[in-house]
Amino acid sequence: MSQPNDIRRVVIASFIGTTIEWYDFFLYGTASALVFNKLFFPNFDPLAGTMAAFATYAVGFFARPVGGIVFGHFGDKIGRKSMLVTTLMLMGVATVLIGLLPTYSQIGVWAPILLVLLRFIQGFGVGGEWGGAVLMAVEHGAQGRRGFYASWVQAGVPVGLLLANAVFMLASSMNEQAFLSWGWRVPFLLGVMLLGVGMFIRLKIIESPVFTQAKAEDAGPKVPILAVLRDHPRNVLLAMGARFAENAFFYIFTVLVLSYGSQQLGMSKSTLLNAVLIGSAVQLIVIPWFGALSDRFGRRPVYLGGAFFLMLFAFPFFWMVESRQTVLVVLAVVIGLIGHAAMYGPQAAFFSELFGTRVRYSGASLGYQLASPLAGGLAPLIATALLDQTGGRPWPVAVYLIVMAVITLISVWLAEETSRKALQ
Repeated sequence: MSQPNDIRRVVIASFIGTTIEWYDFFLYGTASALVFNKLFFPNFDPLAGTMAAFATYAVGFFARPVGGIVFGHFGDKIGRKSMLVTTLMLMGVATVLIGLLPTYSQIGVWAPILLVLLRFIQGFGVGGEWGGAVLMAVEHGAQGRRGFYASWVQAGVPVGLLLANAVFMLASSMNEQAFLSWGWRVPFLLGVMLLGVGMFIRLKIIESPVFTQAKAEDAGPKVPILAVLRDHPRNVLLAMGARFAENAFFYIFTVLVLSYGSQQLGMSKSTLLNAVLIGSAVQLIVIPWFGALSDRFGRRPVYLGGAFFLMLFAFPFFWMVESRQTVLVVLAVVIGLIGHAAMYGPQAAFFSELFGTRVRYSGASLGYQLASPLAGGLAPLIATALLDQTGGRPWPVAVYLIVMAVITLISVWLAEETSRKALQ
């Protein structure tokens, strides 16, 4: 097991790297809600343009299982560290290229095609990132503290969201003509500096001691992903189900709320972005807290509490947003993201502990990423379609979220408790 200084170094490196990768990933979500419909799908009416932008947004989620499978395989065969460096490079390069991409008015249909291709590369990279980052924290951490250490990797997600929305909000404060002309590109181009910082930090960490020991004992299965599907199919399915509510609610709270609030309710973009910024800042604090709670009380009780709370909050969230009152809108997003954190905090350790060391990268990545396109990737698209069918009334979206919560409640209830389980 690593010494405390090694653990802190690994957690910091994983946290910063994950923050950078999610900054890259979330930039696209914010741009999909506010910009891409105008620049890459200008021949559509506003609703169709938004739907098309969210469809390209979803492409990244469908790429994530592919990335999870590929990087999971090599992460279990070669090592966790090398995969983290590779995924960070992929994400950074794709993000910068999006910032340099010509628009529809410049190159016609090739603009959305290239946008989709780069989004796929983003999703492919982030699909492999999560498993490696959380495994480094879990496998360096001591039993009884794994939930807390791994939750800091999860906390990189709200920080990435915070940075992405903050930079986008600054860029969008300029006049609309300048913003649509070149201002929207700046947040993407800033990714090159973050990439340099992340690479410098990640190259300095050591390989997981648990993986190194397992590798020295035997080479492990020839194809880890097949071993996972053969030996742990139940845990893969339960991990997928556990993600449904967590993923769907998160993207409703942070992505759909931007287009719904601005287009359907006529609220200012800055108000909505501020709500997401404040919610993300609160999440940074509560995610590690929930991770620590899962070390004390167990992964399942904390996770179930978050899912049950969000199921009850589905309708009140939209009632508060529909009020158009800034305080209530901000409060709705903050409360929603706290409920989400109760699931997201324990999740990294929970999913990692469901699988053995020789297949852990593949198993955790597969369970986590297979749910991404079905929950988070499609959530803004499904919600936008439901809003269109009901003339902007959000009750079908709330019902959809409740269904997602029920799936998660059943899945976590059926899963084993892993917080006292030794890594094997």
